[in-house]
Amino acid sequence: MQNTLKSAVTFTGVGLHTGAPVRMTVRPAAANQGIWFRRTDVPARDAMVPAVWSAVTPSRLCTVVENPAGVSVATIEHLMAALAGCALHNVLIEIDGPEVPILDGSAEPFVAAFLARGLQTQDAEVRAIRVLKPIEVRDGEAVARLDPADMLEIDFHIDFEDAAIGVQTRKLSMANGAFVRELSDSRTFCRQADVDAMREKGLALGGTLDNAVVFDGDRVLSPGGLRHSDEPVRHKMLDALGDLALAGAPLLARYTGHRAGHALTNRLLRALFADPDAFRMEGCAAWVGAKLPGVGVHRGDLPSARRRAAAAAA
Repeated sequence: MQNTLKSAVTFTGVGLHTGAPVRMTVRPAAANQGIWFRRTDVPARDAMVPAVWSAVTPSRLCTVVENPAGVSVATIEHLMAALAGCALHNVLIEIDGPEVPILDGSAEPFVAAFLARGLQTQDAEVRAIRVLKPIEVRDGEAVARLDPADMLEIDFHIDFEDAAIGVQTRKLSMANGAFVRELSDSRTFCRQADVDAMREKGLALGGTLDNAVVFDGDRVLSPGGLRHSDEPVRHKMLDALGDLALAGAPLLARYTGHRAGHALTNRLLRALFADPDAFRMEGCAAWVGAKLPGVGVHRGDLPSARRRAAAAAA
């Protein structure tokens, strides 16, 4: 069955790229409404922005959705991953600026707040998108691909010159709360050279060592180091889940990303929906529904909660 929040939850922070303060409230919404943003700082007639693949506008560094009036919301990928990873299908996100707060650079603060509020089951069936044949898009050496599968699986490969990142590969089924346990706390990352270049272009103005993992050659500059030895590839998987959530319904597919990013994953969704023979919508039988992301998740699955429990037991 579909879910929404039991009550609203508010987040405050700054945008990663704008550096501007932002207040965002995620509110319960009716069954079958889906996920929408409402910009509270613009006229009401232009305020609604849908969180769907067809509303994504080109952006290299983050995922941006925009409505026909040109009103947009940026850096939505971590929030979308948290919603998908908690099986939240219907919410209204009120935001007083153009960019979602970056918080600690991961999805865990969103997940923790959603699970603390609790989910409300709704009297409406979850419908999923079953991928029926392989779909692939490329951009140079970067590849994104969907293959048929009975649950959402993510297989990601990255390759960086920086020794502290290097080559990383990870595969994971999103069933049984795996996103919350394994990926949700992995933070956005970049190289120091990229930070310098972005700052020169007026970007990453809200980025700090507290909300991003910064690498410089063989060094991790962020205090405390990494949360996982392969945190970068885990974060790329987190981003992929958030971008795939813009399909508008859970995907039954295997996603493979090789050096893929936000733009390529959106191109993949556009290629999928451009081919009517590549997918079908279907109601989720009990055995399928049990394998969807977020089913059976509880607060004890949070990585921070597990770390605290381990420390207390030591």
